[in-house]
Amino acid sequence: MIFSKQRRYRKATVLIACVLFAGFIGIQATSPEISNPAVTGKFQGPKEVTKIFERACYDCHSNETNLTWYDKVAPFSYVVAADVIEARKRFNFSEWDSIPKADQEAKLWYMVNMISAGKMPLPNYTKLHPGATVSKNDLAILKKYVSQLSDRNHSTGDTSKINRPAHTRKFPTSANGITYFDDYKKWKVISSTNRFDNGTTRLIYGNDITVKAIRENKINPWPNGAIIVKVVWNSQHEDESGNVSAGNFNNVQIMIRDDQKFSDTEGWGFARFGGLDLVPYGKTLSFATSCINCHRLVPENGFVFDIPTKKQDLN
Repeated sequence: MIFSKQRRYRKATVLIACVLFAGFIGIQATSPEISNPAVTGKFQGPKEVTKIFERACYDCHSNETNLTWYDKVAPFSYVVAADVIEARKRFNFSEWDSIPKADQEAKLWYMVNMISAGKMPLPNYTKLHPGATVSKNDLAILKKYVSQLSDRNHSTGDTSKINRPAHTRKFPTSANGITYFDDYKKWKVISSTNRFDNGTTRLIYGNDITVKAIRENKINPWPNGAIIVKVVWNSQHEDESGNVSAGNFNNVQIMIRDDQKFSDTEGWGFARFGGLDLVPYGKTLSFATSCINCHRLVPENGFVFDIPTKKQDLN
């Protein structure tokens, strides 16, 4: 009786093992394949900086992914493929020139701050790929490089140097029909904020309708005609005397309230114009979807970030 139970147990164990093995073999056939598209605009930086990025970042954030054999084994390969796809969307060292010049420095500050916080490279990744670990010395090299880059670009911090079009041309227009304007410079500043994760400073302006809505606490929903403009500078600059000012100009972001025209994006139209040439962000209307997906995090503020919480802040 005892031997019979043991035989049944062994048979069941063998059967389960066979099923699991067959499943393991079967899942390999559907394992995702990570391709490496052509390198179209490789990151160009000092040799010591490039080597750190290549070692710590390129397996995910480039078209030069170098997989180990265990990266290709399912189910791990599914996780690796998802990480690479998401990483390339955020920034791609093999297509670096496709990032507007105004955004490149902000991306680099973002990398430095994420590495400094221990969030990148991903801890789970460095456990399996210890060679990707960024040392304190590596981080110091990256910080020095980005800081020097900010110093070289500081002369572009004055927004009066924005390249105004000739009288025969119009200001640029985004894919959803919003045209850049500079009247916001005469508006009231409703807020300011810093993004320490990507090393940027922002000044936020509102037209009269926006200011009135905030004072009367009528922001959910915001009235049609409200316009909010966010001007973004890269990392703060400190001169030899210790005086701190905004770094080089990065971009201007515009939000226009029209619940009929922009009904697909919670009634807000979004536009972003980068660099002194005011290059419109996004070649298709899909860019606005990514904007509102982020702004949906603050429905209590009518999908608007960084507004003053006290009426006296506007006085």
